Amino acid sequence: MTSNGRHVLLIAGPTASGKSALAMDVAERADGEIINADSMQVYRDLRVLTARPTVDDEARVPHHLYGFMDASTACSAAHWARIAVQEIEAVWARGHLPIVVGGTGLYFKALTEGLSAVPDIPGINREAARIFVEELGPEQAHAHLAERDPRTAAGIRPTDPQRISRALEVLAATGRGLADWQEAPSEPALRADFIKAVLTPEKSDLTKRSDARFDRMMEEGALAEVERLLARDLDPDLPVMKAVGVPPLMAHLRGEISLKEAVAQGKGQTRRYIKRQLTWARTQMVSWNAISAQQLKRKRKEILSLLSNQA
Repeated sequence: MTSNGRHVLLIAGPTASGKSALAMDVAERADGEIINADSMQVYRDLRVLTARPTVDDEARVPHHLYGFMDASTACSAAHWARIAVQEIEAVWARGHLPIVVGGTGLYFKALTEGLSAVPDIPGINREAARIFVEELGPEQAHAHLAERDPRTAAGIRPTDPQRISRALEVLAATGRGLADWQEAPSEPALRADFIKAVLTPEKSDLTKRSDARFDRMMEEGALAEVERLLARDLDPDLPVMKAVGVPPLMAHLRGEISLKEAVAQGKGQTRRYIKRQLTWARTQMVSWNAISAQQLKRKRKEILSLLSNQA
C-alpha cells in the first residue's frame, strides 16, 4: 500500500529481538522504506559485528542511514535525528511509509520528544575535559565538578569518567551546568503521526539468541573487522571503539586474552547491553505498543496487518 499521510512506523527493541525481520515484513507489505535507529549500525566499519542488514535485505527493501559514517567520527542522537528527519521526508515524498527501526532508545527520544538544548561543544573543550579527568582520576574530577556544579554532580557516579567529562566540558564551554540545560523545554525533531511498537521478548530467550548470534558473527568475519579497525589506531574514546564486542576482541588481537575469553566477554557485554535496553523500554517507552515474543510468534500476521493498516 502507499502511505499518503505523515505516518511514521517506529519499531524498537533490544538486540536479537527480531525487530529487523519485522521491519522487513512490514516494509514489503506496506510499501515501506527502512531507516536505521541503531547508534552502531551507522558506522560502515563494523557491518558484521553490528549485525547490519545483509546485501540481499538491502536489495529487497530500501534501507537508509546504515554504514554512512566513518569510525573516526562521533554521531550524537541530535545529529542522527536531524538526518533522520531528512530521510523520513524524502520517503514521504516518494509516497512510501517510513519505518524507523533500531535499538537505541535515545535516538527514538530525540526524534519523537526532543533532547535538551545543549549547544555543540567545541572540540578544544571536550579534549581539555577528557585530559583533566584522565590526569586527576574520576573521583577527584567528580569532587571538582561538585564544587562548581553540585546539581549536575549529584546525578553522576564518581566512577563514571565519561559523564563527568561531559559535565565539565559543558560547564566550561557554556558557563551553565548540564543539569540546567537538561531541564530546559525540548521540542521533537519531527511532527508526525507516530505508530510506536516495541518488542519485549523474555530475557532468557534473548540471551540464547544473542549468544548464538555472536558465534555466527565470529564465523562471518567479525574478528577481521576489528583487526582492520585496530590497525587504524583511532582515539579509544570514539563511540565505535566501545561498540559491543570490540574491546575484548581488540584485547585478544593485542595478545592480552585468548580468543575464547574474548568471545565470552563479548557475549557478556551483549547481555548487559540487552538489560539496559529492556530497562529503557520499560521506563521510557510506557506509551508504546509492547509486543511480546508470544504475540510476535502467534499473531505475526495480525500484527503486521494492524501496523500496515494504521499507516
